[in-house]
Amino acid sequence: MDIADLTPELLPYLGQAAYFELGMFENLAQAIRLAPDLDSKEGLSAAAGRALAKHQGLVAEIRRRGGEPAEVMAPFAPALDDFRAKTMGADWHELLLSCYLAGGLLDDFFIRLSDGLPGDVGPRVAHLLGQGAGTDVLVKHLKTAIDGSPGLGSHLALWGRRLVGDTLLVARSAIPAAVPADGASVPAHGPAPAHGPASAHGEAQIEPVFTELIAAHTRRMDGLGLTA
Repeated sequence: MDIADLTPELLPYLGQAAYFELGMFENLAQAIRLAPDLDSKEGLSAAAGRALAKHQGLVAEIRRRGGEPAEVMAPFAPALDDFRAKTMGADWHELLLSCYLAGGLLDDFFIRLSDGLPGDVGPRVAHLLGQGAGTDVLVKHLKTAIDGSPGLGSHLALWGRRLVGDTLLVARSAIPAAVPADGASVPAHGPAPAHGPASAHGEAQIEPVFTELIAAHTRRMDGLGLTA
């Protein structure tokens, strides 16, 4: 499989990834606000700072190519805002798990697609998104909470299983190969259609990528002692 067949045009790719990272920063800022103590707030600030740095790095790539960041991100705002609303969680622990699992899965996804980007932008974006500084504090707080509350693990496992479905829908919307069976084209400057059957060829190309993403998601869940 040639990953370039799955990679969207450069500016739409950058716009969707940049707006997602901005949303991650907002979620982590909310987690800081809800944190129960100053130590937790300080630790989470590193994760929030990393998400903001990723957003700013992607915005710089957009500007480098003559794009206006707000205009490039705008087509993806409604769907990603809806995604954030669905995956925000009902409490602090659900929010932390969402930041860890959804953030990790979509970073993995955008890194995978970056292999198909033109020129030297792919390696730069992959390096930027691969900076995982700050996620260790999410794991620490989640493990501490799960160990200290016997019923929390099963609750968060259920939440984590729900998250993966919503997050994969975001990933699928970015893949041009996910075209309707009638062969209609995907918009070049916005998200791919979220509904409608994909062609057999498109599904065959997408499946290996999603298998990798789900495997990494399962490893993250396992690392927390949660059943994926």
